[in-house]
Amino acid sequence: MTTLPASDIQLPLFIYTQREPLTEKSAWVALDEHYRDRARHFQLERLFAIDAKRGESMAAEDVGIYLDYSKNLATAETMALLMQLARQCGLQERIDAMFRGDKINNTEGRPVLHTALRKPAGTRLVVDGENVVAQVQEVLGRMEDFADRVRSGQWLGHTGRPIRHVVNIGIGGSDLGPMMAHEALRHYGKRDISMHFLSDVDGAALLETVRTLPAEQTLFIVCSKTFTTLETITNAHAARDWLIAQLGDAKAVSRHFAGVTTNIKQAAQFGIDPDNMFGFWDWVGGRYSMTSAIGLSTMIAIGPENFRELLRGFHAMDEHFRTAPPEKNLPVILGMLTVWYSNFFGAASRAVLPYSQYLKRLPAYLQQLTMESNGKHITVNGETVNYQTSPVYWGDNGINGQHSFYQMLHQGTQLVPCDFIGFCKPLEQSGDQHELLMANMFAQTEALAFGKSATQVRGEGTPEELVPHRVFDGNRPSNSMLIDKLTPYSLGTLVALYEHSVFTQGVIWNIDSFDQWGVELGKVLAKRTASQLLDHRQPLHHDSSTNALIRRFRNCNRSGSLQARVA
Repeated sequence: MTTLPASDIQLPLFIYTQREPLTEKSAWVALDEHYRDRARHFQLERLFAIDAKRGESMAAEDVGIYLDYSKNLATAETMALLMQLARQCGLQERIDAMFRGDKINNTEGRPVLHTALRKPAGTRLVVDGENVVAQVQEVLGRMEDFADRVRSGQWLGHTGRPIRHVVNIGIGGSDLGPMMAHEALRHYGKRDISMHFLSDVDGAALLETVRTLPAEQTLFIVCSKTFTTLETITNAHAARDWLIAQLGDAKAVSRHFAGVTTNIKQAAQFGIDPDNMFGFWDWVGGRYSMTSAIGLSTMIAIGPENFRELLRGFHAMDEHFRTAPPEKNLPVILGMLTVWYSNFFGAASRAVLPYSQYLKRLPAYLQQLTMESNGKHITVNGETVNYQTSPVYWGDNGINGQHSFYQMLHQGTQLVPCDFIGFCKPLEQSGDQHELLMANMFAQTEALAFGKSATQVRGEGTPEELVPHRVFDGNRPSNSMLIDKLTPYSLGTLVALYEHSVFTQGVIWNIDSFDQWGVELGKVLAKRTASQLLDHRQPLHHDSSTNALIRRFRNCNRSGSLQARVA
């Protein structure tokens, strides 16, 4: 999301703040006592032994997702206290405010309406006198027409050849979202069109992307709301220069570039035809934008019909989150358990482990969604928090992880709650491979929960000196999510589940999950530093470390700029 300069912001009244400090709420106090007196001593093996139906009772299901949270260090009492805390923090009121279009992004005075991007055609949501659903549908219709023409071969490049390669140029949510969706839904993609994603401003990224691409059949989609995002526009100009060099005509730009932007003037000066520009709104945060026009590359890859199915999945989870009671609400359960581990067990990270090759980019996508949203230390009313907020989200494809970082999950010294994600039916059936894949997922959750005792290890005839090394303490918590099949619809429900889990956590912590001021300082300093790297005559006024690094770079790169050569 593009943020306003601080001088242009009129801060609203903080009508959504919690009047009572979080740690003074009765439910928080009760949870703290519950943790110190009982929960920190919980043993999953014993919890399952005393409740034969725990695996069935601590589960919830809706919109195609089955969530088993029984392998958590929690009991019915724990969950009741967590839901009581959610109520005391006004979670339902905040949910209602978001869906109404209230300006719950406090520091920027904006509504938060990514849920409007997936509302069905014909529904209404009026904000500031405008039916935003109608606006969304108008853009979707234009996207569909454009995508159909590219997919069918009707859209011709400058030399009259159809497009067969699409390069999405973006950064942050305008890169991570489309890239994750493309990988996740590759099975549904049009195989004669290749998709590429460019975000890194390192010149090698562009060169390696276009190295084997024929310019006459390549389309670039530039994703920048203001058309001023430094990394994106730098890459866009480099791609433009490459195209013109390949085709020998600046007029080719209008047939090989589309823009996802609201800055029509700037994009037109770049050479993009206004008919090929697709806008979105300041109430769409970048990390929540994959169902906006930012999803144009996704729509080209999987087709408009499948993209609409993706939207239907998002909307189904939106409605579940909006209407389901907390005790059965999937995002609320997931979010409150994250609060439980972050604030009472001191867990600093959370692993997301999809057992699907197609979801290999999901953990990277969730890193931005969660940590850019909730990596805050100031409450919405400007006070410093005295509790932990966002954990670090990380992970990888589950099978790869088993031969990489699972060693730490099983026998390391840190408590890392895990989310396991699996599918009942494969998209590609090859012998019994899918059964083997899912057997690994189920086995890992069991091993993390129950471990392997010294007695068991000795019973296997292990030499005594090796026994300690082969003991698994277990008692490592996890959630398991089972989905019937990976489809556009189910991907939508899964991503929206995490979106609303993040929102739930932010409400409890009383922070603004929809701004990201923390990314601004580095960007401002980078602009100043870039001019100093290009012009070696400029004086340096940084700290001694930064000055020394810049001088060393200058010495190693004296021929790297015109200014340096002149000096």
